[in-house]
This record gives sequence, C-alpha cells and structure tokens, in this order.
Amino acid sequence: MKRLMLLSLTVLLAACNQTGGDIEGVQTFKFEGGAHKPGRLEYAQRPPAGGEHNAAWQNCGIYNRPLYDEYAVHSMEHGAVWISYQPGLSASQVLQLKDSLAGRTYILLSPHESQKAPIVLSAWNKQLEVQDASDPRIKSFVQTYEQGGEAPEIGASCSGAYDDTV
Repeated sequence: MKRLMLLSLTVLLAACNQTGGDIEGVQTFKFEGGAHKPGRLEYAQRPPAGGEHNAAWQNCGIYNRPLYDEYAVHSMEHGAVWISYQPGLSASQVLQLKDSLAGRTYILLSPHESQKAPIVLSAWNKQLEVQDASDPRIKSFVQTYEQGGEAPEIGASCSGAYDDTV
C-alpha cells in the first residue's frame, strides 16, 4: 500500500510539473528586451526570434503581405506569436493556419520571403519550423507562448501602432 501511494504521488508530481514548454523541435535563443533602434536591422534568424527592434510594434492580426521584421519583433516582445509562411505555401495551408488562429489576439500571421521552412512559428527567444499547417505542434506552440514564455513585456499592447506591410 505504501509503495502504491508513493508511486501515485510521484506520478501526480510529474504531471503537475509539466509546463507544456517541451515541444519537440523548438529552438531556444537568448535575447534581452527593450533595445529600440530605427531603420532596417539585421537578424541572425530569418524570421527573427527576438533582438533589437523598432520603437513601434506591429499591430497583431492576419496579413496577406510580408511584415517588416523590426516591427514584428517588437510585437513578440509584447507576448505575440508570429506565424510566418513561405509565399508559395498553398492557399489551403494558409486557410488552415488562419482557421486555427481564429479568436487569438496576440498573433501575427504573414508570409515571409526569406525563411527556409514552409511555416515558422516565432515567439520571444523561441522558434519552431514545421512543414505542414496540420502539425499539432502549431497549436501547442501558440498555447504555450502567446502571452507567455520569455517575452519581456507580456501584456503590453498589440494594437494601436504600426499596421503597414512590406
């Protein structure tokens, strides 16, 4: 009986300690927040997963044209998740992404011309490349990092700033 109780307690503690952050394939980076710089900036990742950015943020929403990295990075600093896709991604895949993000308020969705994977999910200090819009890790990533994770300014506005595209 004692052994069974100990085993049950161990299983319960393990379940309580899961944070949902263990998503297979997520890359981790180490960027500090708050560094505002004007103009076009160079990023090590394409699309970026954090770093220096424009003083204005990109209004969260769904875009049919590419975004400037500098504004999108600022939105990620506020807790947004940026889902970008190659411009040649099929219309059905893009529609599936749009449908899966319906009702989310701290999301950016846009094409990104220089990324290598068909779909890239980026949050502050986190990034995941996927091949298909039906990948279940997309939902897990968004649930984990939208207004969560390591974003330095979680809860700061994701509207009322920049809404233009490239």
